[in-house]
Amino acid sequence: MKYNLPKRNALYIVISFVIIITGFVLMTGEPSGATEYNPDIFSFRRITVGPMISLLGFVLMVFAILYRPKKKEEKQPNE
Repeated sequence: MKYNLPKRNALYIVISFVIIITGFVLMTGEPSGATEYNPDIFSFRRITVGPMISLLGFVLMVFAILYRPKKKEEKQPNE
């Protein structure tokens, strides 16, 4: 079975997927309920770092899908 993307692109896709998941994990935490207030919901990690890392992962995913490696040109002997 022939795969349309080269192995390098598949590796980039896996790496970007891991980066996206890492960003989402950084955004998780204890919720703030109706009876108690949790000020951690506005932490720098959950509001800034997590979304920026996820965005970076999505940008890398687009790059991984669209990247086309250069083909090696065959050397022709000088005539």
